[in-house]
Amino acid sequence: MTKLDGQVWISLYNLLLREDCQRKYDLNSFSKNQLLKLRGFFTEVLVDQLPNLVELHRFLAHLSVTGPAPPKKGLILEQIPEMWNHIVSENSGKWKAIAKETLNPSDNDLRLHAQRLNQTYNCDSMEVLLPEKPKCGSCGKEASKRCSRCQGECQVKIWPEHREQCRIMADVRVRGPRHT
Repeated sequence: MTKLDGQVWISLYNLLLREDCQRKYDLNSFSKNQLLKLRGFFTEVLVDQLPNLVELHRFLAHLSVTGPAPPKKGLILEQIPEMWNHIVSENSGKWKAIAKETLNPSDNDLRLHAQRLNQTYNCDSMEVLLPEKPKCGSCGKEASKRCSRCQGECQVKIWPEHREQCRIMADVRVRGPRHT
């Protein structure tokens, strides 16, 4: 079992068996049917690796023979009122400015945001996530020489064809497509 699988099972265990979570979790007929599907995933290996899940398995068996609890009548609007109070007090009198800045950002703000996104999602940072190095589109070898404008995987020998394509693509990005 992977660490992520284990974390999901422990989360489900806490959600369904901890008393404070049970008070907040609305167990209706839909959620009951969805939870009962978990029984198909219980194996001996799973229970060997996470022995606490025996209790969860018992809970699901009990749930399968009982009806869902009546719907909760109390509606909880604020789970964490301290956070709400802090947000309200810190931004008191600033709501119109916040709305204006959020809904009508200036060109400079948009430019800064675009630059931050570009830094976050540029080719170099994304390539770290790839299982292997990028390859040239024409020869299939590792792309060591790249176009500085588009960051495409252009090797020296295909540069003459790429130069014109890259110029056109860069113009379209800057000016937008031309309508004829």
